[in-house]
Amino acid sequence: MADTTIHICVTCRAAEDPLEAEQGRAGARLHKAVADLAAARGAPVRVVGVECLSVCKRPCTVGFAAPGKWTYVYGDFPAETGADTILAGALLYAEAGDGLIPWKQRPDALKKGVVARTPPLAPASSPVPPLAEAAE
Repeated sequence: MADTTIHICVTCRAAEDPLEAEQGRAGARLHKAVADLAAARGAPVRVVGVECLSVCKRPCTVGFAAPGKWTYVYGDFPAETGADTILAGALLYAEAGDGLIPWKQRPDALKKGVVARTPPLAPASSPVPPLAEAAE
């Protein structure tokens, strides 16, 4: 589980955010909230702030990644209340061998907030298997 990383866009801005001038961008606030919560709970994850996840229309945006697993990107997290859901989702992700969290187990915010998922990287020395024909 310790290989799970939560990437959080620290440059995400919430529309008409009254807290930005005093407390910083919504993404940076979310990053701090998740990092503080993970540390307080001793969660076996890394919380990493990133400059941009290019999902500006759906702030705040996070990603879950780990070696050999699918990577997920989620959007629409509120800076002040999203930390619990993000950490819970990351722990489910960490427990999933391939990173695919069963739909029924996902918190609603992860069901609604999916932006993208990308397959695990294959080692450079591995041939890429051919794609199966599409079912008709």
